Amino acid sequence: MTVFAVKNLFPLFSSSIEKTPKPLPRLARAEEKDLKDQEDERKNSIIGAVQSLFDPNEKTKSGKVLPKAYLKSAREVVKTLRESLKEDAKDITKFRRTADAAKESIREYLSNWKGQQEVVAEESYVVLEKAIRSLASFYSKAGPSASLPEEVKSSILDDLDKAEAFW
Repeated sequence: MTVFAVKNLFPLFSSSIEKTPKPLPRLARAEEKDLKDQEDERKNSIIGAVQSLFDPNEKTKSGKVLPKAYLKSAREVVKTLRESLKEDAKDITKFRRTADAAKESIREYLSNWKGQQEVVAEESYVVLEKAIRSLASFYSKAGPSASLPEEVKSSILDDLDKAEAFW
């Protein structure tokens, strides 16, 4: 079989037979470029993930950069306090368990973040502080074993929702 016959049988591969490369069709070049872009994005995302792992700060939904430790502590307060407020006060053991967890997370939050300059101006900090103050105010007036009225519960839950919206 001659080279001419092979060319006619396999026109797509004729350039490889002649040893003269033909330029890639536009679609093939675009796919090749997309693959290179995807590879670059993958490498950048891996590097970004490793960097964010060791970065002590985290960017919030609103675009602000806050300490990861603050966000973790604040999220824990919101979670445990919400669970405690939604718990049925009639089941004393369950209520005490969730209330103790909330109390502990609030203590940790206040001991680490109360008055800290890096977070004191943040909206989430202000709203969380308001929720904690209203809870403390109620219990200081009514006593430690008093049950929260629905009005106070809903006010605190609203504050917790507001605080969460800032992250």
